[in-house]
Amino acid sequence: MNIAIIGYGKMGKAIEEVAVEKGSTVKKIITEEENYNSLALTKQNLKNIDVCIDFTTPSVVFDNIEAVANAGKNIVVGTTGWFDKLEDVKKIVKKNNIGLLYSPNFSLGINIFYRIINTASSIFNNFDEYDMMVSEIHHKQKADSPSGTALVLGQIITQNVKRKKEMLQETAHSKMKSDQLHITSTRVGSCVGKHTVLFDSDFDCIELTHTAKNRRGFALGALLAAEWLNGKKGVFTMKDVMTSI
Repeated sequence: MNIAIIGYGKMGKAIEEVAVEKGSTVKKIITEEENYNSLALTKQNLKNIDVCIDFTTPSVVFDNIEAVANAGKNIVVGTTGWFDKLEDVKKIVKKNNIGLLYSPNFSLGINIFYRIINTASSIFNNFDEYDMMVSEIHHKQKADSPSGTALVLGQIITQNVKRKKEMLQETAHSKMKSDQLHITSTRVGSCVGKHTVLFDSDFDCIELTHTAKNRRGFALGALLAAEWLNGKKGVFTMKDVMTSI
């Protein structure tokens, strides 16, 4: 499988390193500097590419998706902060008959963590004595807050726990309502990523945490997604990949 990496920051470099180990060929690396207004994502530049992998920024990812789609190539999107444009992206994918796979987090561990939280929150739905919250910590260069991963965890909980109706994504300036789920964010240093779900009662507390040690787990997941997406058409998520394993 021939891959093009769009965005050559820390994640792009990690993907390149892991791709070599896994037998995939990185045929093209497109830096953000050379891809102003997505002008480097042409049919000619991507002619020998099977799947593109984008880890850039929210401000450019939509244009990158559109350009890759116009070139007729499949794309894995690891950039977050653009999901409000998902419906527009789905139309672009359908129009150009390509495959797109997106996820707020490609870490294999975090996708297993989603399953754990899904089971745990379903159980806690039966015990009104427990309240719950989600917290996340990331490096101070991260553009979006809360993280897309924290929002997915919040969605899992609000879908499973009937007494939780809405997510509060900012500082609580008054008493929390019983039907609110608080999601907190902290930005500090170079922390790769830490997500915690807390189930708290008057008599005990259960804390489930996923901590990323480095970017290798994200790179492995992105490459697994690219291999799975190769040759497919439509819009998919990492959940589709994990369900098929």
